[in-house]
Amino acid sequence: MFERITDETDEDTSFGVEVSYMEIYNEKVHDLLNPANNNKNLRVREHPVLGPYVEDLAKLAVQSYNDVSHLMDEGNKSRTVAATNMNETSSRSHAVFSIILTQRKFNKPTGLTAEKVAKISLVDLAGSERADATGATGTRLKEGANINRSLTTLGKVISALAEQANKGTPKKKGGGKKDQIFIPFRDSVLTWLLKENLGGNSKTAMVAALSPAEINYDETLSTLRYADRAKQIVCKAVINEDPNAKIIRDLQAEVSKLKAIIKAEGLEAKIESYVFDTKSNGGATRKATNAQDQLQASEKLIAEMKETWEQKLEKTEKIKQERESALAELGVSIQGEGGGAWGVFSPKNTPHLINLSEDPLMNECLMYCIKEGETRVGGGTEDMKPDILLSGPSILPHHCTFNHANNQVELSPMPNARIFVNGEAVNIPRYLGTGNRIVLGTSHVFRYNNPMEAVKLREKRTSMLLDVMNDKPHNIETESIASEHVDWYYAQKEIFENQGCTLKEMNTKVNYLEEKMKQEREEAERLLAQQRQLYETKLQEAMDMNMSNLSSSSSSEHISYTKEELAIAQRVVNKWYTYRYNSLKEEILRNSVLVKEANVIAINLDKQVSFQYAILTQTKYFDIPHELSSDVLAKKLNSSSRTSASNLSGLFCV
Repeated sequence: MFERITDETDEDTSFGVEVSYMEIYNEKVHDLLNPANNNKNLRVREHPVLGPYVEDLAKLAVQSYNDVSHLMDEGNKSRTVAATNMNETSSRSHAVFSIILTQRKFNKPTGLTAEKVAKISLVDLAGSERADATGATGTRLKEGANINRSLTTLGKVISALAEQANKGTPKKKGGGKKDQIFIPFRDSVLTWLLKENLGGNSKTAMVAALSPAEINYDETLSTLRYADRAKQIVCKAVINEDPNAKIIRDLQAEVSKLKAIIKAEGLEAKIESYVFDTKSNGGATRKATNAQDQLQASEKLIAEMKETWEQKLEKTEKIKQERESALAELGVSIQGEGGGAWGVFSPKNTPHLINLSEDPLMNECLMYCIKEGETRVGGGTEDMKPDILLSGPSILPHHCTFNHANNQVELSPMPNARIFVNGEAVNIPRYLGTGNRIVLGTSHVFRYNNPMEAVKLREKRTSMLLDVMNDKPHNIETESIASEHVDWYYAQKEIFENQGCTLKEMNTKVNYLEEKMKQEREEAERLLAQQRQLYETKLQEAMDMNMSNLSSSSSSEHISYTKEELAIAQRVVNKWYTYRYNSLKEEILRNSVLVKEANVIAINLDKQVSFQYAILTQTKYFDIPHELSSDVLAKKLNSSSRTSASNLSGLFCV
């Protein structure tokens, strides 16, 4: 696009390119390019000529692709993201990046300038979410619900547009309103803003992101159906050749009409409030307020359209400087001066806290700015959201408050809060000095920096050194520069020393306690080994005694049985033997159908295979004991001898 603009040789034709970037978070529109409107909910309106638009949305003029890419990166940094179980940087909002191309062509015969306006909207839709998969709770759950609601509305709009395209436009005769399909554009801010892109004067393309994972089968199928419905929408794109002058004339006529309505109601003064007075003269006030609201919106549109290209470039540069100043005040550099490095640096005017960590890689990696007024610190609750959120042992929901006024910061601790400043416990409000070490709870250590105070101290020390060099008297009570490096260990050492214990003594006590714990552990293990050995000895003695009892009982006199008892045993064995074979026959009959079916299948498949049963009675896994056979039992009945107790016991056990 920019290459074609550069190659244009017609002197009467000029081009202008503007961009805007917004996000739809929880059904609220936020401007991602203008820092003044970043935290402000912008209002969505619809004009009969221009269609839906966002009021006060920044439109920045660009002159090259690098400008567009730079603004897109800056807007992405302001987008709302959060971590879920599915994605560490999950987008919590929909984003719309718009590029507006304006072609102005001067017509010499008529002396008028005609404009053609084209708009490219790049829409990044947040993915649908399932609460059980993402593990969303609280704010994340509310964000996911709003995302799903807007996507559901978009699906309804796409389905309605596809149905309308398949059905065709109803004819005037015999058709009517009954045949028209209602399209719920206004049910969601997303569909309202994309009304022209979905079913109006546009060419729309949808890119669907799919996952090959089996666990995402349902989402993939739903996305494909979603895209298939979108393919059925028919858009009719025509060249927009309405001149800008005509739109301005229409808006000016509308402004005159609205002013007449306000004058007719007797409210010539500008109405500042949008609250309707329904108690006294409610109808007239409501009507006049609506007229005033529309008048202000139309005047803003006229002012935007009357802006020259130079004014738009100047406005873009001003917003850019404001954005860089706001980020620089927070310690973030987005453009190095003179080709310098980009990144994070210490703010020049704002007091801030720098973390001190035991891990050298995490030391001085976090910075918390202390804003004007109150800055609350703590773990937070549902009702109280702190400005600096900390977690860990001994951190209260509202741990302390930093009061910043007149370039001085006062630390106000809450009751029962564990706070140390330079190793001293703090229970009452105390003013902080630059370089102070602050310990909150048991694990959070910070160094307080005040750039303005540091400049004054530097000037004071410089004058003191000059006085020393010139042999002039100086104030010896001035704060001296700490010769020792200030880090996490230095802050912990201060706490120990103020509690009457040096770091060396504390290490000695810790070593003594560790040695004592080691001795107690060894003694406990020794006693446990002795007790285990005693129990094993007693258990072995008991086992030996049981074995001796068993051997003595086996060597006792055998018990004899009569002939009638042996006959009863034979009948029992014969019944058991018959029952087993009858059960086997029944099982064979039940499964014979399967054998026949297998043989039929083998014949149909021309397989030289035949299936049949084979009963094996004398195998490794099924062998009838010799003493259970009928012949052996018959011989025992014919003989007059008696079976021993061990034989009969073996008979019944089998």
